[in-house]
Order: sequence, then C-alpha cells, then structure tokens
Amino acid sequence: MCGIVGAVAERNIVPILMEGLRRLEYRGYDSAGIAVINATDPLKRVRTLGKVKILQEAIERSPTTGQIGIAHTRWATHGEPSEANAHPHISDDGLAVVHNGIIENHEELRAELKKSGYSFSSETDTEVVAHRIHFHLQVVGDLFKAVRATVAELEGAYALAVVSQSDRERIILAREGCPVIIGLGVGENFVASDVSALLPVTRRFIFLEEGDVAEVRRQSIKVLDRQGNLISRTVHESELPADAADKGQYRHFMLKEIYEQPRALSDTLQERVSNGRLLDAAFGPAAKDIFKRVEHIHIVACGTSFHAGSVARYLIEQISKVSCTIETASEYRYRNSIVPRNSLFVALSQSGETADTLAALRLAKQSGYLSSLAICNVPESSLVRECELVMLTRAGPEIGVASTKAFTTQLTVLSMLVLALAKYNGADAEYERNLVERLIELPSLVEKTLSLDSEIQKLALRFANKNHALFLGRGTMYPIAMEGALKLKEISYIHAEAYAAGELKHGPLALVDADMPVIVVAPNNDLLDKLKSNLMEVRARGGELFIFADPEANIKPSDGVTVITMPKHVSFLQAPTVYAVPLQMLAYHVAVLKGTDVDQPRNLAKSVTVE
Repeated sequence: MCGIVGAVAERNIVPILMEGLRRLEYRGYDSAGIAVINATDPLKRVRTLGKVKILQEAIERSPTTGQIGIAHTRWATHGEPSEANAHPHISDDGLAVVHNGIIENHEELRAELKKSGYSFSSETDTEVVAHRIHFHLQVVGDLFKAVRATVAELEGAYALAVVSQSDRERIILAREGCPVIIGLGVGENFVASDVSALLPVTRRFIFLEEGDVAEVRRQSIKVLDRQGNLISRTVHESELPADAADKGQYRHFMLKEIYEQPRALSDTLQERVSNGRLLDAAFGPAAKDIFKRVEHIHIVACGTSFHAGSVARYLIEQISKVSCTIETASEYRYRNSIVPRNSLFVALSQSGETADTLAALRLAKQSGYLSSLAICNVPESSLVRECELVMLTRAGPEIGVASTKAFTTQLTVLSMLVLALAKYNGADAEYERNLVERLIELPSLVEKTLSLDSEIQKLALRFANKNHALFLGRGTMYPIAMEGALKLKEISYIHAEAYAAGELKHGPLALVDADMPVIVVAPNNDLLDKLKSNLMEVRARGGELFIFADPEANIKPSDGVTVITMPKHVSFLQAPTVYAVPLQMLAYHVAVLKGTDVDQPRNLAKSVTVE
C-alpha cells in the first residue's frame, strides 16, 4: 500500500530516494520520510505530514546527504496520519525501519518490549518492528541475523527495509505478503516496493519471494529463503520506459490514462488475435489442454477489477456457455467455498499485489481447482508468478488511483477468455472470426468515444453541486453502472450508488427526486425496451435523467432528459468497454470542478497490499 525506496552507493543518494518517492506517491501520501547515513555522522531522519513535496521542502531547509538510506511514503493503517506516525521509525543506536503491510501481533510484541525497557513515540506497528530488531541485535550482534530473528516472530504481511548507523554498508530486506525488489546498478544497488521507483537508475531487478531475507551492499547481494538457504533469484530486465510515470501534456495522470486507452487496448490485442482467430498460446502453453476441460469459471477480484469480472460473468455464460461465478476476494477467504468439478480459478488485479486477491489465490490452490489464471497489468507481480496461466493486460503503468485503462484492458483480456472458452465448447471458425473482428474494432470505437470529452465537460457543470447520484444499467451494463458510480465517488466525493435498473421499484425509487441525478447507460441491445420502462419510472417521480445512448436506441432529449449520443453499431461484446469511457470522463471533470485531488483522492491508495 505504501511506498518504499532505498539505496546504497558511493554518491549522495538523497536525490535518488526523493525521485523514487515521487514516483511511488500514488501508493500513499498521508506522510513521507527519509533516513540516511553518511561516512561519519549519525543517522539523520526527516519526516513530514502530507505529500512528498513537503518532505522535499524540509530537506531543502535542512540539507541532508548520505551514501546509504531508506525512504517511505505512507498510507495509514495503524495510527492516524501524523509526523510521529510517519516512517522511517527508529530504535536505539540509529537503527531505522520502513515497512509496508500490517503486523497482526504487534500488541503482544509491544507489551514485551515495554517490559524490556523500550519506549514508544508512535501508534504504529512498524515502531514495534524497529525495537524488536534492536532487541535481537543486542543478542546476536549482526543486523542480518537480527532481522531474521525478528521476522520469525512476526504475524501478518510485511515488506521491510532496515539500516543502522552501526552497519553503514548494507540494507537488510524482508518480504512476507508485500512486494519488495532489488535494483541492480554498477557499484551501487537499490531497493523499492515497485519497479517504477527505480527506472531512472536501473532496468535490472531481482524480485524477492515470500519468506526471503536479503542483504544489499554496493557490490553484492545475498538472499536467504524461508528455510535459511542461500539462494539465487532471477534477474529481470524491465521494458518500462523511464518516463512512464510522467503526465506529459495532461493536467492529471487520470486524464492521460483515459486518453491512452485506445493504444492500451491495441497493445493488449497485439500478437494475440490474428487473421480472424485467437492464437492458442495467448494464455500460455498449458492453456489449450486446460480450457478443453473447464466446466466452471470462478472469478475473484476487488474494487474495479470486481466490476470487470462481473461483466465477464455475463459474457462467459452467454457466449461461451460455461457457468461462472464472481465474488470479492475479501469474502471468498472467509467462507467454505464449494468447488465445482473442473473449475478454473481466475484472479483479477491491476497490481498483482492486492493482498486479498493473493490470499484468495493461495487458498484456492489448496482447494481442488483445475488450474489458476492471473489477469494482471504487472508482469513481475506475485499474482503472475503464482498462477499457472497468465494473461497480461499491457495497459502500461497506471498512476492515477482511480483505475481507467487497467479496467478496459481487463475487459479486453476477459473478452479473449470468453472467446477461448467458446472455441473449446464448440464455436465454429466463423463465430470465432466474428468475435475477433469485434475485439479488433474496440480501439477505434474508444477513440470515437473520447471525442465526447468536451460535451461531457459541459455536462459535468450540472453535477458539481450535487451530493448524490444514481447509476443504472441492465445486463452487462449493470457492472458498468457500478464502475461509473465508483469512479464518481472515488475522486469527486459525491455519494453515488448503482443498481440494476429493474431493481428500482424494489427500493431505490424512494431516493429519486429533482436533486438526485440519474445516469444511465443504454446501448441498443435486447434489454433496451425493459430499460426504457425503468426510465419512465424515474421521470414519473421527477428524477432528472442523463442517458448515454446508442443513436439507434430512439431515446430523445426532452425536459428532464439529457441524451449523450454514443458511437453507433456497438456490439454486445464491445459495449462494456465503450460505455465505461464516458463515465470515466464524467467523474474526472466533476472532480476537477469540485477541486479535489484527482490522482490522489483522500483515504485511498493505488495498490492495496494490506487486508
């Protein structure tokens, strides 16, 4: 959830740490801090409440240099956002720790440490870790051994980076449930919670596995696995451009990422569909044999990814003729799930590090599923490494907390899954060709939809002073309505709900009045006439309708009815992706008008690596 960056070098590493924090700020922006050590002086720590720029100003007021250090940008879990709760946390003798995750047994450890004479200045579980490492260091006399002794006692999820002024040549790392990586340089090395933080200084990375503890020096790396075995982890070369985290000409990352969607969709389809067919190897070499046996799909995801999976349920059952269930990962973990015969477990996550989704996958792998499939945007992520089958979304880095291109590329990958399952359930070549053609048309259809931006920007003026909104859809458009409501509430802080339009009469109509805007997605499909009846129910009660409609849907603007005309000839397979885009733009422009922090909305972070 939070961001970690560290470095050990001959040069001053403060600029490297600060640039890394800026690149990781989307992961947490309640507070930020840095701890560095040079050749002679005691460890120096600077912490501030708020965003990284405030930390930068503090460092400029009190110049700070060092050749080894760690830094952190925080999304609060234990303790409110404050300077006292900001990382790094230190113990005696200049030992400093940064931490992502949650230590579940921190209260018991805190009580033991207090009995041993340690005092606490924060409410965090991380300070417990710092003191515990120091406690063990007094016994074993070596920082690496002290970290190993500490993590053996910890319950929960963590990525740790530790430095000490009594050990000025190395950073110690530990991983359990939260990602941490090592960036390889020449005569210098780096650590971070995300590849993007280190792209300006290296493109070569080692990804620690669960239970690893590592020592990072300028000239060497040492990794021990959970059993204490010295092990060599694979070096990966990143293909991400160094400027992937730049806004370019756009005012916000979210707007940039909305406009990147045609290219992202095209990249996602590239080399996977060709000559009217889906390439058999698109999901991996084992996919063909597995798909032939699949009788049921079980999709697990969180947030926006859950909405993508909810769309897929409709498509899989209608097009592929395979039964499908979808549920939130956090709920799946805490019920006794019955696994139908030959079930494929599908895990959706933008980051591939979502704690609930990873935990659900690990439970599923013990529960008798036929196989597991990861649909993810990060090739180096834990989710990708732990699934048998993988399909990457190729959205590129998504920095804005409110997901846009990651969502639509997930829909595209899920559509390819629909096609693959249909092939192995008897679909003929002509049917496959037709579906492939619809997928290939998606980038251009989204491009056309983006031309509505100026119209939607004007429309947003009518929402900026509202406190509530209702989103409606039917069939595959119901999850799109859910996604539209989520986008609006995430970044504009307007309370928004979504309903299947047929459910209006079962309660939500009580909310409808002239002050409750009702946003509707209305493609020209088999449910259109049913949807029109639901819209009449809204108008009869004085509700104001804003309808994103197919030009052939025959929905006319009138008093209390605003119609935004969408591209024509949008098919059943294409509609979820195409109709999601204007809802993203509406949320964006309303948030801009309200003056909220579009890319970093309050109380939220991009990669949710805690339960």
